[in-house]
Amino acid sequence: MLASRLFPSLCARSLLRRSAVSPLTSLNASSRLYSASASGEHDAAEPTFLECVSMYFDKAAKLTGHDQDLLNSIRETDTLVSFTFPLKRDNGSVTTVKAYRAHHSGHRRPTKGGIRYSLLVNEDEVQALAALMTYKCAVVDVPYGGGKGGILIDPKTLSERELESITRSFTTELAKKNFIGPGIDVPAPDMGTGAREMAWIKETYQEFRPDDVNAMAVVTGKPLEHGGIRGRTEATGLGVFYGLRELLHQEAVAKSVGLTPGVEGKRIIVQGFGNVGFYAAKFFHEAGAKVIGIIEYDGFVYHEDGLDIQKLKEHQTQTGSILDFANCQKSVRGAAEGLKALELECDVLIPAALEQQITRHNAHNIKAKIIGEAANGPTTPEADRILADKGVIILPDMFLNAGGVVVSYFEWLKNISHVRFGRLSRRFESRRGDALIAVLEKTLGQELPPRDREVLMRGGTEKDFVYSGLEDTMIEALATIQDIAVRKETDYRTAAYISAIDKVANVLKGRDRVF
Repeated sequence: MLASRLFPSLCARSLLRRSAVSPLTSLNASSRLYSASASGEHDAAEPTFLECVSMYFDKAAKLTGHDQDLLNSIRETDTLVSFTFPLKRDNGSVTTVKAYRAHHSGHRRPTKGGIRYSLLVNEDEVQALAALMTYKCAVVDVPYGGGKGGILIDPKTLSERELESITRSFTTELAKKNFIGPGIDVPAPDMGTGAREMAWIKETYQEFRPDDVNAMAVVTGKPLEHGGIRGRTEATGLGVFYGLRELLHQEAVAKSVGLTPGVEGKRIIVQGFGNVGFYAAKFFHEAGAKVIGIIEYDGFVYHEDGLDIQKLKEHQTQTGSILDFANCQKSVRGAAEGLKALELECDVLIPAALEQQITRHNAHNIKAKIIGEAANGPTTPEADRILADKGVIILPDMFLNAGGVVVSYFEWLKNISHVRFGRLSRRFESRRGDALIAVLEKTLGQELPPRDREVLMRGGTEKDFVYSGLEDTMIEALATIQDIAVRKETDYRTAAYISAIDKVANVLKGRDRVF
């Protein structure tokens, strides 16, 4: 459907002076919140999300030796646009929608970052998330600058037609401002958005740029039929698993927190059972860990021997909640109780919900030995200090949840190269496997077992290449972070920031360099 058919007479403007027009946020009463800190009423004793990111940056910057003017340039947001546009509701009324898009750093092009639909969206949040994207991309050697966008709505209160109109209007405004494009800024899914919204963005952009042969690369996280890539849906959760698995397999690290090496048998608690939390829990469950607790906005479920993650997801899909799951020992209702569940005893705690969930108020009570930040900014600086003093190891968000942007990079590469990964090599690899089997069977004087023959004959699929590339990226990035942590005698978060700052600084000081 053409964008003009969806909103023929609606255009963005800085202010609508019509008595019949009211802000959309005033019509949205429901919001899924995990804690009081996420309610929009900021705790004055804690820094804001953007201040948290700046504090972490400044701590690391002192250990880099770079000129202060250069550091200031890296830290500040390049560009922030905000606009208001009207939406005609299904009931015929007209309301206004507020939207933002930030480009934090243009040291690499395009900039990259998700678009979230949430009542918590504001300028500070968008700038903080855009900054994290800059540092995240640098840490995992993805050659993008950081970007982020958000629309101040509750998507659960809107119809599909209304969401499509909002998404296409947002894309239209970005295109009119030359603020989106395969080589300019490439959005992706985030909280409240998914493959459907990404397809709408791609289609709308193509209407503005019908001559752009690379238009499909304007957005990632798309459905396969719109140029998406296999493995993107689970990428962030899988990256969380790969990063934590690599850490847990290191004997010295495991022993330092009183654990045995490996994943099997480890007690895991996950906060958030959306896309990231579900897949992180799923991969740990399949690897033999015990996912003993899942926390959601309305409570938590618990089983000391581990929950069946797939069955729990089926229950959530059917009922709209994880609560009252039949195969658990505890099902406790209430947001406060859910937040309290972060303090349950476990080996690994994975906050995969919202920012600022672990604060000075509850950090002293956290019993996890390792925290893997699958969400953006779940730990405040004061909480970070408290946990460090307790000897808790934290794998920071800017590294651990980078799986999404890594695989988005693969999707972008697929789109601009116009060829599927594996298309040129899969049959060649299969024939090479046949030849290897023939040599082995001749040498051994017997046929190989069917399973071994299948493994050797199989050529790599697109999903195989995506998983392999993501696994390698997470392992290499962790090794770099750990090396810096040892050399600088600091924690993993600060080491990750140092890694990012150094890489961005090197690009700014020598524009012809690449990662």
